[in-house]
Amino acid sequence: MSTMIANSAPRGVRYQIALIGRRNAGKSSLFNLLTGQDIAIVSDTAGTTTDAISKPYELLPLGPVTFYDTAGLDDEGELGLQRIKASLKILYRADICLLVTDEQGLTAKELQLIEELQQLKIPFLIIFNKADISDIKNKDIDYCQQHQLAYLAASSTLNMGADQIKQAIYEIAPAELKQEQVLASDLYQAGETVLCVVPIDMSAPKGRLILPQVQVLREALDHDAMAIVVKESQLAQALAQLNTPPAIVIADSQVIKQVTQVVPENVPLTTFSTLFARFKGDLAILAQGADALDNLQDGDKIMMAEACSHHSQEDDIGRVKLPNMIKHYSQKQLTFDIKAGHDFPDNLADYALVVHCGSCMLNRTEMIRRVRECERRNIPVTNYGVAISKIQGVLPRVMQPFIGK
Repeated sequence: MSTMIANSAPRGVRYQIALIGRRNAGKSSLFNLLTGQDIAIVSDTAGTTTDAISKPYELLPLGPVTFYDTAGLDDEGELGLQRIKASLKILYRADICLLVTDEQGLTAKELQLIEELQQLKIPFLIIFNKADISDIKNKDIDYCQQHQLAYLAASSTLNMGADQIKQAIYEIAPAELKQEQVLASDLYQAGETVLCVVPIDMSAPKGRLILPQVQVLREALDHDAMAIVVKESQLAQALAQLNTPPAIVIADSQVIKQVTQVVPENVPLTTFSTLFARFKGDLAILAQGADALDNLQDGDKIMMAEACSHHSQEDDIGRVKLPNMIKHYSQKQLTFDIKAGHDFPDNLADYALVVHCGSCMLNRTEMIRRVRECERRNIPVTNYGVAISKIQGVLPRVMQPFIGK
């Protein structure tokens, strides 16, 4: 894949690799060495890197990734604490970390970071940088071997270690990063029909389909299925014109109740959001989280979590439609907070429920980490589409295709 293609891959399908460590450990020089470009500023002055720097990259055979260079996690002062907080946000959403140290080897700071990475269950590789200055200390080799920690030496000055690090990244990557993700292709066979129902309203982006719809269609074509796209008003006509029923009907959640009234019970039916709940998260947990809608109380706060920022319109699903649906369904006095961006707020425990977007701009590991964070704090979590199916009384129907999968 060319650099242009790697750069244009959606953020949600690129894996995040973060370089972390102390100030002046050589993270920026290593970042430049790995990406093959002088992107990050390199200086002997500690704390040169302030904001995280990113670079999309095609890391074969893993695929599209993004390398992140971060500020030192031993920074000082009020501004330094803000830099650390920004670096930790990158760390928390990383799929893989490169823990970079220098000629000092494994100090107390590295040992602390190793413990944190293990607690977060983030795969990591220890890089003993500046190999032109010092070899790896015997005590550090012993420590890594005793604790079964992967490690390598590197030096940007000697142009040393980049290929070995890239190979090691693939070796320590979680199995799910190496396996092809399945959206809906296990629900149909080659030659069968996949019928997609896509409403066109004010919230639909002008002139294009949204990413989940595009990915479902592309997957169907890749697996030699016949993909048909109709509006909800055309669904009955499309079903009547087919000589054989479709293998599956996939509908936008906002029209799912209308669609269930048209699609025969013997035809599998689900929604794009339900597919993405499985593709990007944990479908069972998100479906269970929707049951919390039955237990809401007056005064409860609900977080509407959006993975990306966008211009809100008067019929916005996450900011207008779904909160109104939840209020009507629960018949309770509720407060809704919109949280957009990559990070959950620090006061997560204040919420009775988290309702997440479809996460098309997040990768699976990042979404799973959000789900697990809610689990750790005992906060129910669901997503937009699953919640809508619950409210509309059709959740058992849209979950039926996944039984036994």
